[in-house]
Amino acid sequence: MAATAVRYLRSVGAPTATGPVPVDPLPRPALRAVGDDERLPLDRGKFRRVLGHFASGVTIVTAHDPADPSGPAGFACQSFSSLSLDPPLVTFMVARTSTTWPRIARAGAFCVNILGADQGALCRGFAVSGADKFAGVAHSPAPATGSPLLDSVPAWVDCRIQAVHTGGDHLIVVGRVEALGATADDDGDGEGPLLFHRGAFGRFSG
Repeated sequence: MAATAVRYLRSVGAPTATGPVPVDPLPRPALRAVGDDERLPLDRGKFRRVLGHFASGVTIVTAHDPADPSGPAGFACQSFSSLSLDPPLVTFMVARTSTTWPRIARAGAFCVNILGADQGALCRGFAVSGADKFAGVAHSPAPATGSPLLDSVPAWVDCRIQAVHTGGDHLIVVGRVEALGATADDDGDGEGPLLFHRGAFGRFSG
């Protein structure tokens, strides 16, 4: 697993370690488009409609490579999930065609900003490409990695990239948690999380 991460980070120019690192001799899978012979005989529209019935939380994944002249990077992500308690690991999926992901990979770290129910507009701002996503968005460096921690989010998870796996037309990114926190009320009186269900934002109603 660690060797896979090292190979990927080297391929995008990210620093890996100061000394010699053993590398698995097997080549990293080519990040290519999915071939016709790999697709199941399913209608894409139906696939999306059926899977859309599964409600997911919504996050913004951010990173900052000081050597990147474009400044901080980030994108809206609904495929975030916890993965392991010991060691503390989380995961998210990102499309191979993403132009933001290579910038996060070069940084070698990221912060998952978990959105609250009233932050649909913030999510939409990070879901577009080609715009200054951080314009007017207050943030500060996350404590462990320096990745942008958005001021208004109810919870956040600060991570370093541990592994990257291929999964069809997406990459599966595994992060090791270095720090985390929450500002929402512990008694559950907050607004709750922002949810995505059947193509629209919603909120939890207890």
